[in-house]
Amino acid sequence: MSDFDPAEPSVPKKESHSPDERADESDAIENPTSEHVDNAASEAEADWTEIENLEIGNHDRGNAALSAQSTLRLVDPLDPIIMVETAFLASTSGLLWLVDYYFPMGPVLRIFFPVPIAMVYMRRGKRAAWMATLVSGLLLTVLMGPTRSVLFLMPYGLMGVLLGMVWSRGAGWGLSIGLGTIVGTFGFFFRIWLVSLLLGDDLWLYLTTQVTKLAEWIFLRLGLLAQPSLPVVQAIALVMVIINNLVYLFVVHLAAKLVLERLGMPIPQPPRWVQVLLEEE
Repeated sequence: MSDFDPAEPSVPKKESHSPDERADESDAIENPTSEHVDNAASEAEADWTEIENLEIGNHDRGNAALSAQSTLRLVDPLDPIIMVETAFLASTSGLLWLVDYYFPMGPVLRIFFPVPIAMVYMRRGKRAAWMATLVSGLLLTVLMGPTRSVLFLMPYGLMGVLLGMVWSRGAGWGLSIGLGTIVGTFGFFFRIWLVSLLLGDDLWLYLTTQVTKLAEWIFLRLGLLAQPSLPVVQAIALVMVIINNLVYLFVVHLAAKLVLERLGMPIPQPPRWVQVLLEEE
């Protein structure tokens, strides 16, 4: 039989420490070493660095959100000011065409046909300029019919967008007048083709007949007995159309310089000889 008594509970024995070990533990608690201090300092520094990074990240995200919001505000196409200016200048351009058609005043109003759309481009950019051109065409379609609205859009609507683009980029008068002359010449022949198609008559033939009479008169004054041929007559007609558009674009630039400069939207400076003429006047 075993001497083990089940009624007696087993009690775990406590580990015994020598007096020297207990003295070492109390010294470690009361007098920490430099290793313990360095570890604690590094942990505290890491905590502060993490807090600063969180604050900087929140600040950067706030600045990025503000900059994105301001950028969207600058280019927002639904800005009421952009819509109002575009609609106002588009209606101005269309009404100039309307008044000049029913109450012609010579070349006075015709000079300003492309100027309002060019102002839209200079103030609000390419998208607003195309929208102004489209709105002008729709307005004239309602007021005068689609045919006359197309005759306005080509060349004056396209010319306004072109002049606004060239002026806003600071190009010289030579480039802007040259590009405008190309658009004006193409627009002239487009109008001749469209009106001839609608009337069922060849207006180019009528034009060449008139130029033939002019060429015969010039040849007679010069003492030439030759009869101008058809290619010569057509070349004279083309040169006359180009000269007409050159003069028109030059006058448009003069009017735009005088008007837009007072409105705070100056166009590029003219050549030196034009500046001398303007200063003398």
